[in-house]
Amino acid sequence: MAEARTNELRVETTPIPGLLVVRMPLHGDARGWFKENWQREKMVALGLPDFGPVQNNISFNASRGATRGIHTEPWDKFVSLATGRIFGAWVDMREGESFGTTFSTEVDPSVAVFVPRGVGNSYQALEDGTAYTYLVNDHWRPGVAYPALHLGDETAGIPWPIPLDEAEISEKDHNNPRLGDVVPMKPKKTLVVGALGQLGRALHAEHPDADRVDLFAGEGVTSLDLTDPAAVAAWPWHEYALVLNAAAYTAVDAAETTEGRVAAWAANSTAPATLARLAREHGFTLVHVSSEYVFDGTAALDPGHTEDEPLSPLGVYAQSKAAGDLAVGLAPRHYLIRTSWVIGDGKNFVRTMQSLAEKGVSPSVVDDQVGRLTFTEELVRGISHLITTGAPFGTYNLSNGGPAMSWQEIAQAVFERSGRSADDVSGTTTEAYAEGVLAQGNPFAPRPLNSAMSLEKIRATGFEPEDALAALDRYLG
Repeated sequence: MAEARTNELRVETTPIPGLLVVRMPLHGDARGWFKENWQREKMVALGLPDFGPVQNNISFNASRGATRGIHTEPWDKFVSLATGRIFGAWVDMREGESFGTTFSTEVDPSVAVFVPRGVGNSYQALEDGTAYTYLVNDHWRPGVAYPALHLGDETAGIPWPIPLDEAEISEKDHNNPRLGDVVPMKPKKTLVVGALGQLGRALHAEHPDADRVDLFAGEGVTSLDLTDPAAVAAWPWHEYALVLNAAAYTAVDAAETTEGRVAAWAANSTAPATLARLAREHGFTLVHVSSEYVFDGTAALDPGHTEDEPLSPLGVYAQSKAAGDLAVGLAPRHYLIRTSWVIGDGKNFVRTMQSLAEKGVSPSVVDDQVGRLTFTEELVRGISHLITTGAPFGTYNLSNGGPAMSWQEIAQAVFERSGRSADDVSGTTTEAYAEGVLAQGNPFAPRPLNSAMSLEKIRATGFEPEDALAALDRYLG
């Protein structure tokens, strides 16, 4: 070994991004030794990814000189030895600037190496009876093709201790291509769920290469029903690193009907629960967008609803969203985004008020519901900030900033920016508005009167929400 054995667990970086060497203590006596080969809590605390192994394999090498690789498998590996000694070599085969970077070291039972997906792995046994063991975070599947590299590739220039013409190598490994002929491994993909909605379209603009699905196909979007077990089972979830769930049933009043209740629970509860289960199974990061409707609106206006406030949903829509929140919280890697009053590309409150202003209509608008607009542009910006900065997983409130406003005040702001007077928008109460809706035989769901949320948690990550009125100016301009 290049280094003496350690009495202290430690993790070291290498020239290959994400490839980590783990030095671990061996506790020995006359009987032999003991080691904690995989200790999740300690190793993750030292910087090892919490990669979620699902399979353990052992490769026994009967004779010194047995050489295997260079194999670039589409999953993470944690390699170590039970007995013997090896010379390990790794080559970065991932698409990007680090493609072709190499690293090698000797390994005995006191050393382990974390090999990220897309890094070619190889070794040469330096002792008879070497037992090479490795954990992986995906199950082996027949027919899976992945890049491989010739052990003697001149560009990689691996300094094998035992010359390759004296080593035991399989015929398959003898025929692996040179680096110049290798197609680099692409990173795992992003999936946008609910891609045809306002937020889904905005997320696609930020992630133009993402796969897109919705309940119905259209505009380059594939149909996928997350409540259909067969459709879910057939989808290649192992191909994704990030799933952005913008799908929701948002017809708040229609959710109070018999048919609407079923649809709301399917989209807002069952589907997120399915995604959370898949996130646990396949290790992808799940971003799920929820609503301030999970609260009853009785929180103080300042600071507003906080992330740790107990759930208190009022209507069917709100209850289905709250159930979805609980399910998503079980995904190991999740960002649960609670937002309010979303405005984007399509039919929405701001566009309706703009149209009324242009037509000369003077509407009456609810004045006792208070909150903040959230433009999809800002919602996407906040989500991207959490992902790219590696913010701690969990729940975050996210809306535009500025003072909380009533729906009437927002309508007045739209009228003023449309050349009309704010006085052309009169106020009414939620109760009076509901009476009119119910009198026409239509359903009406209860609303939280205070939809304002505290934004301090996301601000603490370095994200500063843009003032809602500044965003409104740009949206209408």
